[in-house]
Amino acid sequence: MVRRVAIIGAGVGGLASIKCCLDEGLEPTCFERSEDIGGLWRYTDSTDGGRVSVYRSVITNTSKEMSCFSDFPCPEDFPSFLPHGLLMEYFRMYAQHFNLLRHIRFKTTAVSVRKHPDFATSGQWEVVTETDSVQESHVFDAVMVCTGHYQEPYLPLASFPGIDTRFKGQYLHSREYKDVEAFRGKRVLVVGIGNTGGDLSVELSRVAAKVFLSARSSTWVLSRVSDHGFPFDMVNTTRLNHFLEWLLPSALMRRIRFWKVNSWFNHENYGLASTKSSNFKVIINEELPFCLLSGTVVLKPNVKEFTETSAVFEDGTTEENIDMVLFATGYIFSFPFLEESVRSLFDDNRSLYKHIFPPQLEKPTLAIIGLVQLTGSVMVGAEMQARWVTGIFAGWNKLPPTSRMMADVLKKKRLVKRNPSERENLKISFISYTDEIASCAGVKPSMLRLLLTDPRLALAIFFGPCTPYQYRLMGRGKWSGARDAILTQWQRTLKPLRTRVVDDSSDGS
Repeated sequence: MVRRVAIIGAGVGGLASIKCCLDEGLEPTCFERSEDIGGLWRYTDSTDGGRVSVYRSVITNTSKEMSCFSDFPCPEDFPSFLPHGLLMEYFRMYAQHFNLLRHIRFKTTAVSVRKHPDFATSGQWEVVTETDSVQESHVFDAVMVCTGHYQEPYLPLASFPGIDTRFKGQYLHSREYKDVEAFRGKRVLVVGIGNTGGDLSVELSRVAAKVFLSARSSTWVLSRVSDHGFPFDMVNTTRLNHFLEWLLPSALMRRIRFWKVNSWFNHENYGLASTKSSNFKVIINEELPFCLLSGTVVLKPNVKEFTETSAVFEDGTTEENIDMVLFATGYIFSFPFLEESVRSLFDDNRSLYKHIFPPQLEKPTLAIIGLVQLTGSVMVGAEMQARWVTGIFAGWNKLPPTSRMMADVLKKKRLVKRNPSERENLKISFISYTDEIASCAGVKPSMLRLLLTDPRLALAIFFGPCTPYQYRLMGRGKWSGARDAILTQWQRTLKPLRTRVVDDSSDGS
């Protein structure tokens, strides 16, 4: 029987895991190497200690209603898209409301997590931690790893000949970027057109002499502002749209996507993407199209090589006098504290059962939380993972046999191999994945039952945004406020905009 649970990391996944453990009557102890909660989202000026944090100007790509904890809506006066400071304020409210901080040991690093000698029968783990250079050993019944996938910067210098041998300018990874000051008046090349590369190109264009953005793949650009000014994810992430994607042929859905995204601006004219492209990599950025249109950002193909002062691109063009190169090339995940015999069981998150459990472990007492790429909020996905995992730890839910878990992993890997593409293309449908884990946890809403018992709510769930409150309507962890939260989600979305009442009478002009 699992009682004591070690949680590594006090970011979003760690906070949700502590709360879910408490809901199930478990005893969580969270080890956080820094002095505060928030993980990646806690901004600091420093890059010391290897800690990754957001840059100063970052704003969430998913709206507050679509990315809050499922039983704790964001305050109605918070804007739909949150700067990191307001998101941290929300995390503090959540931690205080559910009394989570007393279960966190700050400035404590998990040095190693190893199987207990009798792991095959007990499923226990030996966890060694370090606080102020003093190490301590603990035994836990289960471990939840909540360090996420933004851990080690991915800096593929070997793919850019000359960058570290000939190039005289400065180069750095986006992890080291905090604000624009060091780039003022410089000619800057940003390598990588993910969300970070797009954001930083736009921001730097306001102070740099010139910004070049190198893109290796086709990329479609969406705006957070959607139809009638509503948040994009609230308009598009609906069960109706999810049903249509399942119902209609994939080729037709692809054409519809291309048409819809191109209705804002023609991506081929901007050199971003073609409808003949095989992938559908998407970034969120309202300002990048205007920067390209105004020439403050210039799009370039992949870099072939660097000389002392210039970048040579694969199309044969050269940009001279490059002062700085900013690599927005993403991150790789690693778990150095896990013993090698455990780490070798999963080479990537697709080797994990449901992206959570190493299927070959003798006992299901190790869970990786938040290591999944979704088309929507990873916060919601991580909380759902934690709810299912703690139910398994508490004993009321069970995993299938190892053979079935391995078969499921291999089946999903084969699907990915049949459609190889960019890492971004490996993102999983938000609704598909969250529903899948919710079904395992016994908390997926039953549309048929709701249609018969509460048709107003059923229609709001099917035609409206798939907000996380839907997963608190039934089953373990049911929340009495879920129905009202769903029916009032649009009011909370519009409330922060009501700072000026428009007089609809004639003004006489």
